Amino acid sequence: MLKIRLQRTGRENVPTYRIVVAEKSDPVKGKIQEIVGHYLPARDPAVFEFNEERIAFWVSRGAMPSETLARLLRRAGMKGMEKFITRYTKQKPKKEVVEAPAAAAPKTGDSEPKAA
Repeated sequence: MLKIRLQRTGRENVPTYRIVVAEKSDPVKGKIQEIVGHYLPARDPAVFEFNEERIAFWVSRGAMPSETLARLLRRAGMKGMEKFITRYTKQKPKKEVVEAPAAAAPKTGDSEPKAA
């Protein structure tokens, strides 16, 4: 099975990544099929360049992007990456904000005890 993933390069404390197509069982720094882009997060602003046409080609051939790469591609505007993104397992669900009804406020009148 083919995987589209990030391959770390660069020196210590200055990460750079290649976007590569490789066999899933191959080592991360092992043999690759094709380089389809690069990601430089240490620059300001971060550089993310990729060949959308080639990534779409490999996805049509059955290659699956890693979840991190799918998130980066979706943020960059590539369509169809939502199906490769799963929810983080340890993330708590977001609670909806429920407004308290106005009837919960105390009423003035007969319900309050009178002081003697």
